Amino acid sequence: MLDVQAIRAQFPSLSMTLQDGRPCVFLDAPAGTQVPRRVAEAVTNYLYTANANSGGAFLTSRRSDAAVLEARRAMADFLGAPGPEAIVFGANMTTLTFAVSRAIGRTLKPGDEILCTGLDHDGNISPWLALEEERGVTVRFVNIVPEHGTLDLDDLERKLSSRTRLVAATYASNALGTINDVASIVSLAHQAGALAWIDAVHYAPHGLIDVQELDCDFLVCSSYKFFGPHIGILYGKASHLQDLRPYKVRPAPDEIPDRWETGTPNFECLAGVQAAVDYVASLAPGRGDNRRERIVAAMAEVRAYERELSQRLIGGLLELDGMNVYGIVEPEQFDHRAPTVACRLEGYTPRQVAERLGDEGIFVWDGNYYALEVMKRLGLEEGGGAVRIGPVHYNTPEEIDRTLEVLREMVLRRPPRR
Repeated sequence: MLDVQAIRAQFPSLSMTLQDGRPCVFLDAPAGTQVPRRVAEAVTNYLYTANANSGGAFLTSRRSDAAVLEARRAMADFLGAPGPEAIVFGANMTTLTFAVSRAIGRTLKPGDEILCTGLDHDGNISPWLALEEERGVTVRFVNIVPEHGTLDLDDLERKLSSRTRLVAATYASNALGTINDVASIVSLAHQAGALAWIDAVHYAPHGLIDVQELDCDFLVCSSYKFFGPHIGILYGKASHLQDLRPYKVRPAPDEIPDRWETGTPNFECLAGVQAAVDYVASLAPGRGDNRRERIVAAMAEVRAYERELSQRLIGGLLELDGMNVYGIVEPEQFDHRAPTVACRLEGYTPRQVAERLGDEGIFVWDGNYYALEVMKRLGLEEGGGAVRIGPVHYNTPEEIDRTLEVLREMVLRRPPRR
Protein backbone atom coordinates (compact mmCIF):
# COMPACT_ATOMS: atom_id res chain seq x y z
CA MET A 1 0.00 0.00 0.00
CA LEU A 2 1.34 3.43 -0.97
CA ASP A 3 2.36 5.82 1.80
CA VAL A 4 1.06 8.91 0.03
CA GLN A 5 2.23 11.40 2.64
CA ALA A 6 5.77 10.01 2.49
CA ILE A 7 5.57 10.19 -1.30
CA ARG A 8 4.41 13.80 -1.25
CA ALA A 9 7.30 14.75 1.03
CA GLN A 10 9.65 13.84 -1.84
CA PHE A 11 8.11 16.44 -4.18
CA PRO A 12 9.13 19.99 -3.20
CA SER A 13 6.60 21.61 -5.54
CA LEU A 14 3.67 19.97 -3.72
CA SER A 15 4.28 22.29 -0.76
CA MET A 16 3.64 25.36 -2.92
CA THR A 17 0.93 27.72 -1.64
CA LEU A 18 -1.06 30.69 -2.85
CA GLN A 19 -0.32 34.12 -1.41
CA ASP A 20 -3.00 33.56 1.24
CA GLY A 21 -1.36 30.32 2.36
CA ARG A 22 -3.75 27.85 0.76
CA PRO A 23 -1.92 24.85 -0.68
CA CYS A 24 -1.82 24.36 -4.44
CA VAL A 25 -3.39 21.25 -5.92
CA PHE A 26 -1.58 19.78 -8.91
CA LEU A 27 -4.16 18.04 -11.09
CA ASP A 28 -2.34 18.97 -14.29
CA ALA A 29 -0.24 15.80 -14.52
CA PRO A 30 -1.40 14.72 -18.01
CA ALA A 31 0.57 17.67 -19.41
CA GLY A 32 3.56 16.94 -17.19
CA THR A 33 4.03 15.60 -13.68
CA GLN A 34 5.94 17.18 -10.82
CA VAL A 35 9.38 15.76 -10.06
CA PRO A 36 10.76 14.28 -6.85
CA ARG A 37 13.80 15.83 -5.24
CA ARG A 38 16.08 13.02 -6.40
CA VAL A 39 15.44 13.91 -10.06
CA ALA A 40 16.43 17.55 -9.59
CA GLU A 41 19.47 16.49 -7.59
CA ALA A 42 20.56 14.05 -10.31
CA VAL A 43 20.36 16.79 -12.94
CA THR A 44 22.32 19.20 -10.75
CA ASN A 45 24.90 16.60 -9.78
CA TYR A 46 25.58 15.81 -13.43
CA LEU A 47 26.14 19.49 -14.22
CA TYR A 48 28.48 19.86 -11.24
CA THR A 49 30.53 16.68 -11.69
CA ALA A 50 30.20 15.29 -15.22
CA ASN A 51 29.44 18.15 -17.57
CA ALA A 52 31.24 17.17 -20.78
CA ASN A 53 30.48 15.77 -24.19
CA SER A 54 30.69 12.04 -24.78
CA GLY A 55 33.48 10.00 -26.30
CA GLY A 56 36.42 11.80 -24.70
CA ALA A 57 39.51 10.29 -23.05
CA PHE A 58 38.99 12.05 -19.71
CA LEU A 59 37.00 11.72 -16.50
CA THR A 60 33.96 13.95 -17.06
CA SER A 61 33.44 12.67 -20.60
CA ARG A 62 33.53 9.10 -19.33
CA ARG A 63 30.96 10.07 -16.71
CA SER A 64 28.73 11.39 -19.48
CA ASP A 65 29.07 8.10 -21.34
CA ALA A 66 28.14 6.28 -18.14
CA ALA A 67 25.11 8.53 -17.60
CA VAL A 68 23.78 7.64 -21.05
CA LEU A 69 24.26 3.92 -20.54
CA GLU A 70 22.66 3.97 -17.09
CA ALA A 71 19.67 5.90 -18.46
CA ARG A 72 19.27 3.28 -21.20
CA ARG A 73 19.42 0.48 -18.65
CA ALA A 74 16.87 2.22 -16.45
CA MET A 75 14.44 2.71 -19.32
CA ALA A 76 14.92 -0.89 -20.46
CA ASP A 77 13.83 -1.94 -16.97
CA PHE A 78 10.93 0.52 -17.00
CA LEU A 79 9.61 -0.72 -20.33
CA GLY A 80 10.51 -4.39 -20.00
CA ALA A 81 12.87 -4.14 -22.98
CA PRO A 82 15.46 -6.86 -23.67
CA GLY A 83 18.38 -4.48 -23.12
CA PRO A 84 19.72 -0.92 -23.32
CA GLU A 85 20.44 -1.18 -27.05
CA ALA A 86 16.67 -1.08 -27.67
CA ILE A 87 16.31 2.40 -26.11
CA VAL A 88 16.60 5.64 -28.09
CA PHE A 89 16.45 9.12 -26.57
CA GLY A 90 15.25 12.35 -28.15
CA ALA A 91 13.78 15.76 -27.37
CA ASN A 92 10.28 14.37 -26.82
CA MET A 93 7.89 11.74 -28.13
CA THR A 94 6.67 13.91 -31.01
CA THR A 95 10.16 14.69 -32.27
CA LEU A 96 11.15 11.02 -32.11
CA THR A 97 7.99 10.01 -33.96
CA PHE A 98 8.61 12.53 -36.73
CA ALA A 99 12.23 11.33 -37.08
CA VAL A 100 11.53 7.60 -37.18
CA SER A 101 8.35 7.99 -39.24
CA ARG A 102 10.43 9.64 -41.98
CA ALA A 103 12.82 6.71 -41.93
CA ILE A 104 9.87 4.32 -42.16
CA GLY A 105 8.53 6.49 -44.98
CA ARG A 106 11.59 5.63 -47.04
CA THR A 107 10.24 2.07 -47.25
CA LEU A 108 6.72 3.09 -48.31
CA LYS A 109 5.17 3.75 -51.72
CA PRO A 110 1.88 5.13 -53.08
CA GLY A 111 -0.98 2.77 -52.30
CA ASP A 112 0.44 1.72 -48.94
CA GLU A 113 -1.78 2.49 -45.95
CA ILE A 114 -1.26 3.62 -42.38
CA LEU A 115 -3.99 3.31 -39.75
CA CYS A 116 -4.28 5.98 -37.05
CA THR A 117 -7.02 6.25 -34.45
CA GLY A 118 -9.54 8.88 -33.43
CA LEU A 119 -8.38 8.49 -29.84
CA ASP A 120 -4.79 9.65 -30.27
CA HIS A 121 -2.76 12.71 -29.41
CA ASP A 122 -1.76 14.53 -32.59
CA GLY A 123 1.86 13.60 -31.95
CA ASN A 124 0.87 10.12 -33.13
CA ILE A 125 -1.17 11.40 -36.08
CA SER A 126 0.53 14.35 -37.79
CA PRO A 127 3.84 12.53 -38.42
CA TRP A 128 1.93 9.85 -40.33
CA LEU A 129 -0.25 12.38 -42.15
CA ALA A 130 2.97 14.03 -43.36
CA LEU A 131 3.79 10.83 -45.22
CA GLU A 132 0.65 11.26 -47.32
CA GLU A 133 2.24 14.35 -48.83
CA GLU A 134 5.81 13.07 -48.90
CA ARG A 135 5.30 9.47 -49.98
CA GLY A 136 1.76 9.31 -51.38
CA VAL A 137 0.57 6.80 -48.80
CA THR A 138 -3.01 6.75 -47.51
CA VAL A 139 -3.78 7.42 -43.85
CA ARG A 140 -7.05 5.98 -42.58
CA PHE A 141 -8.65 6.48 -39.17
CA VAL A 142 -10.07 3.88 -36.81
CA ASN A 143 -13.32 5.09 -35.26
CA ILE A 144 -14.10 5.52 -31.59
CA VAL A 145 -17.31 4.65 -29.75
CA PRO A 146 -18.30 8.16 -28.62
CA GLU A 147 -20.64 7.18 -25.79
CA HIS A 148 -17.86 5.22 -24.08
CA GLY A 149 -14.80 7.01 -25.41
CA THR A 150 -13.28 3.69 -26.45
CA LEU A 151 -11.61 2.49 -29.61
CA ASP A 152 -13.74 0.47 -32.04
CA LEU A 153 -11.62 -2.67 -32.48
CA ASP A 154 -14.13 -4.10 -34.95
CA ASP A 155 -13.55 -1.03 -37.13
CA LEU A 156 -9.79 -1.55 -36.81
CA GLU A 157 -10.14 -5.13 -37.99
CA ARG A 158 -12.33 -4.08 -40.93
CA LYS A 159 -9.85 -1.42 -42.07
CA LEU A 160 -6.77 -3.64 -41.94
CA SER A 161 -5.78 -5.03 -45.31
CA SER A 162 -2.86 -6.35 -47.30
CA ARG A 163 -2.00 -2.68 -48.00
CA THR A 164 -1.63 -1.75 -44.33
CA ARG A 165 1.99 -1.10 -43.44
CA LEU A 166 1.68 0.39 -39.96
CA VAL A 167 -0.88 0.83 -37.19
CA ALA A 168 -0.31 3.82 -34.89
CA ALA A 169 -2.32 3.70 -31.67
CA THR A 170 -2.27 5.13 -28.18
CA TYR A 171 -1.89 3.01 -25.06
CA ALA A 172 -4.13 5.41 -23.15
CA SER A 173 -6.00 8.52 -24.26
CA ASN A 174 -4.48 11.72 -22.91
CA ALA A 175 -7.93 13.31 -23.11
CA LEU A 176 -10.37 10.68 -21.85
CA GLY A 177 -8.10 8.33 -19.91
CA THR A 178 -9.29 5.31 -21.92
CA ILE A 179 -6.79 2.43 -21.82
CA ASN A 180 -6.74 0.55 -25.10
CA ASP A 181 -6.44 -3.21 -25.54
CA VAL A 182 -2.96 -2.74 -26.93
CA ALA A 183 -2.13 -6.44 -27.04
CA SER A 184 -5.05 -7.00 -29.41
CA ILE A 185 -4.10 -3.98 -31.52
CA VAL A 186 -0.54 -5.26 -31.92
CA SER A 187 -1.73 -8.78 -32.71
CA LEU A 188 -4.19 -7.57 -35.35
CA ALA A 189 -1.52 -5.37 -36.94
CA HIS A 190 0.93 -8.24 -37.13
CA GLN A 191 -1.68 -10.60 -38.58
CA ALA A 192 -2.05 -8.09 -41.42
CA GLY A 193 1.72 -7.91 -41.86
CA ALA A 194 1.90 -4.36 -40.47
CA LEU A 195 4.12 -2.70 -37.89
CA ALA A 196 2.62 -1.60 -34.55
CA TRP A 197 3.64 1.85 -33.24
CA ILE A 198 2.38 2.51 -29.69
CA ASP A 199 2.22 5.91 -28.00
CA ALA A 200 2.53 5.20 -24.27
CA VAL A 201 3.11 8.79 -23.16
CA HIS A 202 -0.10 9.03 -21.18
CA TYR A 203 -0.12 5.47 -19.91
CA ALA A 204 3.43 5.42 -18.53
CA PRO A 205 2.73 7.02 -15.11
CA HIS A 206 -0.40 4.92 -14.57
CA GLY A 207 0.41 1.32 -15.46
CA LEU A 208 3.05 -1.28 -16.17
CA ILE A 209 4.52 -1.50 -19.66
CA ASP A 210 6.08 -4.70 -21.02
CA VAL A 211 7.16 -4.22 -24.62
CA GLN A 212 8.31 -7.81 -25.01
CA GLU A 213 4.99 -9.20 -23.84
CA LEU A 214 3.11 -6.76 -26.09
CA ASP A 215 5.42 -7.63 -28.99
CA CYS A 216 5.04 -4.08 -30.33
CA ASP A 217 7.54 -2.93 -32.94
CA PHE A 218 7.97 0.55 -31.47
CA LEU A 219 6.77 2.27 -28.30
CA VAL A 220 7.31 5.91 -27.36
CA CYS A 221 6.92 7.83 -24.13
CA SER A 222 8.24 10.97 -22.40
CA SER A 223 9.86 11.00 -18.96
CA TYR A 224 8.30 14.31 -17.94
CA LYS A 225 4.98 12.47 -17.84
CA PHE A 226 6.34 9.99 -15.27
CA PHE A 227 8.12 12.27 -12.80
CA GLY A 228 11.26 12.97 -14.82
CA PRO A 229 12.76 15.75 -16.96
CA HIS A 230 11.81 16.71 -20.51
CA ILE A 231 13.18 13.80 -22.55
CA GLY A 232 11.50 11.53 -25.09
CA ILE A 233 12.14 7.79 -25.17
CA LEU A 234 11.64 5.29 -27.97
CA TYR A 235 11.78 1.52 -27.73
CA GLY A 236 12.32 -0.30 -31.00
CA LYS A 237 12.93 -3.89 -31.90
CA ALA A 238 16.62 -4.27 -32.68
CA SER A 239 15.93 -5.54 -36.20
CA HIS A 240 13.98 -2.40 -37.08
CA LEU A 241 16.50 -0.03 -35.51
CA GLN A 242 19.23 -1.75 -37.50
CA ASP A 243 17.44 -2.19 -40.84
CA LEU A 244 15.76 1.21 -41.18
CA ARG A 245 17.95 4.04 -42.46
CA PRO A 246 17.95 7.10 -40.18
CA TYR A 247 18.50 10.72 -41.15
CA LYS A 248 21.81 11.57 -39.49
CA VAL A 249 25.09 13.41 -39.95
CA ARG A 250 27.86 11.44 -41.68
CA PRO A 251 30.39 11.13 -38.82
CA ALA A 252 27.74 9.95 -36.35
CA PRO A 253 27.98 6.33 -35.18
CA ASP A 254 26.11 3.77 -37.23
CA GLU A 255 25.56 1.34 -34.37
CA ILE A 256 22.23 1.04 -32.59
CA PRO A 257 20.88 2.87 -30.75
CA ASP A 258 23.30 5.80 -31.29
CA ARG A 259 22.52 6.06 -35.02
CA TRP A 260 19.02 7.33 -34.15
CA GLU A 261 20.09 10.09 -31.77
CA THR A 262 20.70 13.25 -33.76
CA GLY A 263 23.15 15.72 -32.24
CA THR A 264 24.50 16.00 -28.71
CA PRO A 265 22.33 14.29 -26.09
CA ASN A 266 20.80 16.15 -23.17
CA PHE A 267 23.12 14.45 -20.69
CA GLU A 268 21.86 16.19 -17.55
CA CYS A 269 18.28 15.19 -18.28
CA LEU A 270 19.35 11.63 -19.01
CA ALA A 271 20.74 11.55 -15.47
CA GLY A 272 17.29 12.70 -14.38
CA VAL A 273 15.64 9.91 -16.38
CA GLN A 274 17.54 7.29 -14.41
CA ALA A 275 16.52 9.01 -11.18
CA ALA A 276 12.87 9.07 -12.26
CA VAL A 277 12.88 5.33 -12.96
CA ASP A 278 14.58 4.70 -9.63
CA TYR A 279 11.90 6.80 -7.95
CA VAL A 280 9.16 4.61 -9.45
CA ALA A 281 11.00 1.49 -8.32
CA SER A 282 11.28 2.96 -4.80
CA LEU A 283 7.50 2.86 -4.47
CA ALA A 284 7.89 -0.88 -3.77
CA PRO A 285 10.45 -0.91 -0.93
CA GLY A 286 11.82 -4.18 0.39
CA ARG A 287 11.38 -6.01 -2.90
CA GLY A 288 15.06 -6.77 -3.45
CA ASP A 289 17.65 -5.41 -5.86
CA ASN A 290 15.93 -6.31 -9.13
CA ARG A 291 14.72 -2.95 -10.43
CA ARG A 292 12.29 -4.43 -12.94
CA GLU A 293 10.62 -6.54 -10.25
CA ARG A 294 10.25 -3.48 -8.03
CA ILE A 295 8.75 -1.50 -10.92
CA VAL A 296 6.22 -4.28 -11.52
CA ALA A 297 5.21 -4.25 -7.85
CA ALA A 298 5.15 -0.45 -7.68
CA MET A 299 2.88 -0.03 -10.69
CA ALA A 300 0.41 -2.52 -9.21
CA GLU A 301 0.20 -0.32 -6.11
CA VAL A 302 -0.17 2.80 -8.24
CA ARG A 303 -3.01 1.27 -10.28
CA ALA A 304 -4.91 0.27 -7.14
CA TYR A 305 -4.56 3.67 -5.49
CA GLU A 306 -5.39 5.64 -8.62
CA ARG A 307 -8.52 3.56 -9.11
CA GLU A 308 -9.70 4.83 -5.71
CA LEU A 309 -9.03 8.39 -6.84
CA SER A 310 -10.96 7.74 -10.06
CA GLN A 311 -13.98 6.46 -8.18
CA ARG A 312 -13.98 9.45 -5.85
CA LEU A 313 -13.52 11.98 -8.64
CA ILE A 314 -15.89 10.56 -11.24
CA GLY A 315 -18.52 9.65 -8.66
CA GLY A 316 -18.47 13.21 -7.33
CA LEU A 317 -18.59 14.79 -10.79
CA LEU A 318 -21.59 12.72 -11.81
CA GLU A 319 -23.51 14.03 -8.79
CA LEU A 320 -23.19 17.63 -10.02
CA ASP A 321 -26.17 19.06 -11.89
CA GLY A 322 -25.23 19.83 -15.48
CA MET A 323 -21.85 18.08 -15.40
CA ASN A 324 -20.98 15.99 -18.44
CA VAL A 325 -18.19 13.43 -18.03
CA TYR A 326 -16.73 11.87 -21.18
CA GLY A 327 -15.35 8.38 -21.50
CA ILE A 328 -15.74 5.40 -19.18
CA VAL A 329 -17.75 6.24 -16.04
CA GLU A 330 -18.86 2.79 -14.81
CA PRO A 331 -16.76 1.76 -11.78
CA GLU A 332 -16.71 -1.87 -12.89
CA GLN A 333 -14.90 -0.72 -16.06
CA PHE A 334 -12.25 1.38 -14.32
CA ASP A 335 -9.56 -1.19 -15.10
CA HIS A 336 -9.90 0.16 -18.64
CA ARG A 337 -9.21 3.81 -17.77
CA ALA A 338 -6.56 5.99 -16.19
CA PRO A 339 -7.68 8.57 -13.59
CA THR A 340 -7.61 11.34 -16.23
CA VAL A 341 -11.10 12.84 -16.65
CA ALA A 342 -12.50 15.14 -19.35
CA CYS A 343 -15.68 17.01 -18.42
CA ARG A 344 -17.81 20.09 -19.13
CA LEU A 345 -20.09 22.01 -16.79
CA GLU A 346 -23.22 23.52 -18.28
CA GLY A 347 -23.32 27.30 -18.10
CA TYR A 348 -19.54 27.68 -18.24
CA THR A 349 -16.87 27.35 -20.88
CA PRO A 350 -14.01 24.95 -20.10
CA ARG A 351 -11.73 27.98 -19.79
CA GLN A 352 -14.01 29.59 -17.20
CA VAL A 353 -14.01 26.41 -15.13
CA ALA A 354 -10.22 26.11 -15.33
CA GLU A 355 -9.82 29.78 -14.36
CA ARG A 356 -12.15 29.43 -11.37
CA LEU A 357 -10.32 26.35 -10.15
CA GLY A 358 -7.00 28.10 -10.79
CA ASP A 359 -8.10 31.02 -8.64
CA GLU A 360 -8.56 28.50 -5.82
CA GLY A 361 -5.09 27.06 -6.39
CA ILE A 362 -6.33 23.97 -8.22
CA PHE A 363 -4.43 23.40 -11.46
CA VAL A 364 -6.29 21.73 -14.33
CA TRP A 365 -6.17 22.02 -18.11
CA ASP A 366 -8.77 23.05 -20.64
CA GLY A 367 -8.95 22.84 -24.42
CA ASN A 368 -8.09 19.90 -26.66
CA TYR A 369 -4.59 19.08 -25.26
CA TYR A 370 -3.59 18.15 -28.84
CA ALA A 371 -6.20 15.38 -28.83
CA LEU A 372 -7.81 17.10 -31.80
CA GLU A 373 -9.47 14.03 -33.31
CA VAL A 374 -11.06 13.11 -29.98
CA MET A 375 -12.57 16.55 -29.51
CA LYS A 376 -13.83 16.68 -33.09
CA ARG A 377 -15.48 13.28 -32.79
CA LEU A 378 -17.16 14.23 -29.51
CA GLY A 379 -18.35 17.54 -30.96
CA LEU A 380 -16.42 19.55 -28.37
CA GLU A 381 -13.71 21.27 -30.39
CA GLU A 382 -15.67 24.33 -31.46
CA GLY A 383 -16.90 24.89 -27.91
CA GLY A 384 -13.44 25.07 -26.39
CA GLY A 385 -12.83 21.38 -25.78
CA ALA A 386 -13.21 20.15 -22.22
CA VAL A 387 -11.79 20.53 -18.72
CA ARG A 388 -9.16 17.88 -17.96
CA ILE A 389 -8.64 16.81 -14.35
CA GLY A 390 -5.61 14.57 -14.07
CA PRO A 391 -4.59 13.09 -10.71
CA VAL A 392 -1.64 10.76 -10.24
CA HIS A 393 -0.43 8.79 -7.24
CA TYR A 394 0.90 11.85 -5.37
CA ASN A 395 -2.59 13.37 -5.20
CA THR A 396 -4.89 12.80 -2.24
CA PRO A 397 -8.62 12.15 -1.69
CA GLU A 398 -8.75 15.47 0.13
CA GLU A 399 -7.54 17.27 -3.00
CA ILE A 400 -10.26 15.57 -5.02
CA ASP A 401 -12.85 16.68 -2.46
CA ARG A 402 -11.58 20.26 -2.54
CA THR A 403 -11.91 20.30 -6.33
CA LEU A 404 -15.44 18.93 -6.19
CA GLU A 405 -16.42 21.55 -3.60
CA VAL A 406 -15.36 24.41 -5.89
CA LEU A 407 -17.34 22.86 -8.73
CA ARG A 408 -20.39 22.52 -6.48
CA GLU A 409 -20.14 26.24 -5.70
CA MET A 410 -20.03 26.96 -9.44
CA VAL A 411 -23.21 24.95 -9.92
CA LEU A 412 -24.95 26.99 -7.23
CA ARG A 413 -23.80 30.28 -8.76
CA ARG A 414 -24.66 29.28 -12.31
CA PRO A 415 -26.97 31.72 -14.10
CA PRO A 416 -30.55 30.42 -14.39
CA ARG A 417 -31.23 28.31 -17.48
CA ARG A 418 -33.53 29.80 -20.08
